[in-house]
Amino acid sequence: MRLSEELHRIGRPLLDAQLAHPTVAGIARGDLPEPVFRSWLEQDYLFLLDYVRVFSRLAWQAPDAHLGDLVDLAHATYHDELELHRSLSAEFGADLGGARKGGPCEAYTAFLLGSAENYAEGLAALYPCMWGYSTLGAILAKNPPDEPRYRRWIDTYADPGFAALTERIAQMIDESEPGTEAGRARSHALFREGMAHELAFWDVPL
Repeated sequence: MRLSEELHRIGRPLLDAQLAHPTVAGIARGDLPEPVFRSWLEQDYLFLLDYVRVFSRLAWQAPDAHLGDLVDLAHATYHDELELHRSLSAEFGADLGGARKGGPCEAYTAFLLGSAENYAEGLAALYPCMWGYSTLGAILAKNPPDEPRYRRWIDTYADPGFAALTERIAQMIDESEPGTEAGRARSHALFREGMAHELAFWDVPL
């Protein structure tokens, strides 16, 4: 079994916990209170800025075959995902310029930036965000809410283009697979820790 497939198997019950989280359930129904989503958007904006830094740090270490992939991912996150984020944030009145990291955001970004000191470990650590959002988007898009702003957020992550970016990360993970039992266990542990941060991130600091 490919390493990325092992991570998917590990991650599925942890993803189910996200689906059951009140914030995600509220988005799925379209009735999440606006102040909660506004606060979440502010935190996610700060997270995404550091996510770009994580991709950039990994690009510096990447083999030639994937240097372009990671530069593309940093570019797409900074120019495309963040632009969509700013547009949606404006509709909820989010104060992106004045936002400050809450505890879950601070812990998650520190974990990612620290893990990115090592190429293979950094990929395993960041994969929960890519795979998790792509999978959440696909699941939630099967029964989207009527509320158009929440539906637009879901559509962003259900987009086939985002799924393709996620698959590129999976390919990089498989190609950088440590090759030892201890290395594989380390990848599993980092992925689990990243999934735990993903769940904690939904606890929105108002």
